[in-house]
Amino acid sequence: MKYPLMPKATAIWLVENTALTFDQIAEFCGLHELEVQGIADGEVAVGMRGYDPIDNNQLTKEEIERCEKNNNARLNLIKSEIIEDLPPRKKDAKYTPLSLRQEKPYAILWLIKRYPTELTSSQIAKLTSSTKNTVEAIRNGTYREAVLEAKSPMDVGLCTYKDLERTLNRTRIKKVDKDS
Repeated sequence: MKYPLMPKATAIWLVENTALTFDQIAEFCGLHELEVQGIADGEVAVGMRGYDPIDNNQLTKEEIERCEKNNNARLNLIKSEIIEDLPPRKKDAKYTPLSLRQEKPYAILWLIKRYPTELTSSQIAKLTSSTKNTVEAIRNGTYREAVLEAKSPMDVGLCTYKDLERTLNRTRIKKVDKDS
């Protein structure tokens, strides 16, 4: 089921401006009924502003009135051809836990030592979720801390063998294309 944009803010607006039941609001917004009750009691989403689904073309006033009259009725999101035709969202950038962030310089050094000419700084930065400047600083020996130990980024968990292999293959293919 499709949910409205900013579901919690939409739930706040619906709690404050309609006579809908907590169950109806929870189902429409994809929240738990107790969470909606917490919003009504002022315990959840304190200080958050409501998001008007009527002004933002997600609901009609008639739809809200229809559901206010019948507690068993469910709110229906307005269908939009534009939203329906959008391509699916790309995968978000992966999150690196704090415990792995301190391992990045060691993984970068490992990649630099193993593949000095095959991998560019930007490729290493992408594999380790780091920055190009950090890779350059480690490569040039000007990194703010001495990086004496090298650790495999696959063993540390920053990337997979498949990611490294894919990157190396791309580099090798480009090199073959240049030489031909």
